[in-house]
Amino acid sequence: MNLAYFIAKRYFLSKKKKSFINVISIISMLVVAIGTMALIIVLSVFNGLEDLLRNLYGSVDANLVVQPSEGKSFEFSDSLRTVLENKEGIASLTEVLEDNALLRYNGAQRVATVRGMSNSFIAEGRLENYLVFGDLKLMEDNVPYAIVGRGVQYDLSINPKNDFYTIQMYFPGEVKPGMLNPEKMYRIKNILPGGVFAVEKSYDENFVYVPIAFAEELFGKYNRRSSLELQLQDGIHLQSLKADLQNLLGPEFKVLSNAEIHGDLYRVLGWEKFFVFLTFSIIIAIASINIFFSLNMLAIDKQKDVAILTAQGATRGLIRNIFLLEGCIVAFTGAFTGLLLGLGVSFLQQEFGLVTMGMQTAIMDAYPVKVEWMDVLFTVLCLIVITIITAIQPAINASRNIQVKELQ
Repeated sequence: MNLAYFIAKRYFLSKKKKSFINVISIISMLVVAIGTMALIIVLSVFNGLEDLLRNLYGSVDANLVVQPSEGKSFEFSDSLRTVLENKEGIASLTEVLEDNALLRYNGAQRVATVRGMSNSFIAEGRLENYLVFGDLKLMEDNVPYAIVGRGVQYDLSINPKNDFYTIQMYFPGEVKPGMLNPEKMYRIKNILPGGVFAVEKSYDENFVYVPIAFAEELFGKYNRRSSLELQLQDGIHLQSLKADLQNLLGPEFKVLSNAEIHGDLYRVLGWEKFFVFLTFSIIIAIASINIFFSLNMLAIDKQKDVAILTAQGATRGLIRNIFLLEGCIVAFTGAFTGLLLGLGVSFLQQEFGLVTMGMQTAIMDAYPVKVEWMDVLFTVLCLIVITIITAIQPAINASRNIQVKELQ
């Protein structure tokens, strides 16, 4: 066994240490353990939230979206339709025409994003798991229906089971010089509410789905589309097909994946996670100052032992390594304990959902948690760096005392 490690372990386990030094060492271990546990748990919660959002958006949004490079819409020609429908790997194509419109229902009004969708949207079943009221339909017996988000429903007090009230949608029309009749300055379309969905706040408070023919009449954009949503066949490599479509369609269009559409949100989550990691690392570093003081006092307390070791031929390097390893033992004992506690709490939350959201309207009952081993690795590396920086100076001071005494 390494001599420096053997002596450091004896100092750590010794019951003859002065009680004050012992208390500081215990406090140091507890603080490092609590900080490490909190860091692992918080990072796991961030991973769980990101994973939840990716799964949520992945189930509601299409795999790939084709948008115009410039402008809000483009002409959807038969040739473009044929190219996409015959492209190998594409399971279904959904046409989208969207814009903002003013909605009125039984005296209440608000602005929302109206999305005209082709029939394939319902067939794909992307909203089936998120329907909370009414029916999932856009057209029935040649009667158009709207599927509204729960936030829009709350604001307008929409009741899909009440056929006496329709949703009135207003959209600015073409204003010509000399036009005096205000009613001709905008288009009005009425539609019955068919169902209510609840996905996530940004969806629920903004989107209303209607048949694409209804949207064409409301916006006055016939045979034009805002985007094309593509669902891929199973086993198709998304990035390869995305690159093929981009080359096929040319610079007039841009092909985006789900991750690129919500890229800003994922980047924000990534930066938040980074700053949380940085903040907790600083907290652990500040808390590790206790190790610095405990090692300094231990070096003073063990001056006789150091003198005996020196007389027996111990070098400055050996003395330095003894106190350096003593600090590492104290820090790593606390870190390992905190690591186990953090992983244990995270796995229990992941499997049993011990901490609930406490809201009936929440997407899921318990807080999402996901442990990523890269986070554990970075945490361990961070603790190693903090421990070495904290323990190196007391260890050097203890070894320097040998040279001072020799000179005296």
